[in-house]
Formats: sequence, structure tokens, C-alpha cells
Amino acid sequence: MVYPNYCTMTHAYRNQIKIYRTIILPVVLYGCEIWSLTLREERNLRVFENTVLRRIFGPRMDEVTGEWRRLHNEELNDLYSSPNIVRG
Repeated sequence: MVYPNYCTMTHAYRNQIKIYRTIILPVVLYGCEIWSLTLREERNLRVFENTVLRRIFGPRMDEVTGEWRRLHNEELNDLYSSPNIVRG
């Protein structure tokens, strides 16, 4: 589905990603140099990041069924195109 104001949507995504990278990530990752993460904490960080990205990019219309659906993790990774919060 193409939005009538596609350029406006692209700018909105860019601005929201910029806010995420410059304000939210530094707060969440403050002091991470001395963390010793367990697998559970790594998973929680990835879940947090995917939740924020789903909020930014919103749902998508499924081309087959015509229903709105949440983005899958792979789609989020393609849209965000940065390493995940744990490995980045």
C-alpha cells in the first residue's frame, strides 16, 4: 500500500529513528560497558528494541489476506538496518 504522503511518512520514520538513537538508546544503555549480561537480559533488550521499532513503523497491510498485522522481527531488521541493541 502506498501512502498519499509517502515522503512525509519517510521523514516521520527518519525523525523517530533519530530520536530513538540519540535519546532513548543512550538512556537504556547507560553504563553497559560494565554489564555482564545473562541470556535473559539480552533477550529483554532485544524485546524492548523490537517493541520500540514496531511502535515506530506501525502495522502493515497483509497483501494476501488484506488484514493489518504486526511486523515480523526480520522485517523490522530490514527496515531499521542497524545491528540489534545487544550486538551493536
